[in-house]
Amino acid sequence: MIETQVTIINKLGLHARAAAKLVSTASAFGSRIKVGYPDKMVDGKSIMAVMMLAASKGTELLLQVEGDDQEQAMEAVLDIINRRFDEEE
Repeated sequence: MIETQVTIINKLGLHARAAAKLVSTASAFGSRIKVGYPDKMVDGKSIMAVMMLAASKGTELLLQVEGDDQEQAMEAVLDIINRRFDEEE
């Protein structure tokens, strides 16, 4: 398993459209992907679970990935977050 901290940097935070992009990206991989806070980790492939995190701009989240394609999955999820979910700012 690999894990890292990531900061939500887009203006609107992890709202519905951003959460959908994160889940879509995560679902493309076979690895188990968890996202959240140290005391509340949720399934990164569940739109409802990700939205329940209510992560606003500046929120620090923990990202854990475990599986055969964990490196590629981690890279893809970090990429979509760091690209601000492809939203205009």
